[in-house]
Amino acid sequence: MAESFWAPVSLSIEIAIVSTIIVFFTGIGAAVWMARKPFKGKAAAETVLLLPLVLPPSVVGFLLIVFFGNKSPVGQTIIWLFGSPVMFTWWAGVIASSVVAFPLMYQSAKTGLESIDRDIEDAAKVDGANQRKVLIHISLPLASGSIVTGVILSFARALGEFGATLMFAGNIPGRTQTVPTAIYMAIDSGNMPLAWMWVLSIIGISFLMLSAVSFYKRN
Repeated sequence: MAESFWAPVSLSIEIAIVSTIIVFFTGIGAAVWMARKPFKGKAAAETVLLLPLVLPPSVVGFLLIVFFGNKSPVGQTIIWLFGSPVMFTWWAGVIASSVVAFPLMYQSAKTGLESIDRDIEDAAKVDGANQRKVLIHISLPLASGSIVTGVILSFARALGEFGATLMFAGNIPGRTQTVPTAIYMAIDSGNMPLAWMWVLSIIGISFLMLSAVSFYKRN
C-alpha cells in the first residue's frame, strides 16, 4: 500500500522539479527577449507562447504526439540518437509538464521585467555595464519577486498536469504514472481510499506552494 501510494507522488515531484528548472531558463529567456526586443510579429509570437495556458490539455497532448511522434522528423531524430522513442517515457512527462507550465513562468518574469524603471538600467549602462551585466546584476534581481512567483506557480502547475501527460506519457505504474493519472485510475477502479490519499497529498503540496507565494510577497 505504501509503495503504491508513494511511487506516483515521488514521480510527480521529480517531474515537476525538472520541468520547473527547464521553464525557469526558457521562460526567463523568452521574457527577456519579448520585454526588451521590439520586432515585427511580436504580438503573434507572444500569443503562441501563451497558448498552452488556454488550450485544452487534450489539444496540447495531441500536438505533442504530432510533434514528437515516431513518424515525425523530431521523433525519428530522437529514435536515431537515443535508440528509443520519447513517447510513454519519463521524459515525455517532463516535456508535457514543461509545456503547460511555461506560460506561467514566462508571464511572471515578463511582468517583473516590464515593471523595472528603465532609467535604472540606462544609468548602469552609462557607468559602463554591458547588456549582460545589466541583466544579471540589475534587471533580474529587481524582478526577483515576480520570478520567484513564476517558479512556484510553474512547479504547482507541472505537479498537477493531467491531460497532456496522460496522452503523451501514458499511465505506466512506476514509470509515467503521476498523482493526477493515479487518482483517475483509482477512481475508475473504485479504490476511493487510495484516491483520497493522493488527492489530499497534492492538495497539501499545492497549498504549501501557494502559501509560499503569499509569504514571499508579504516579505
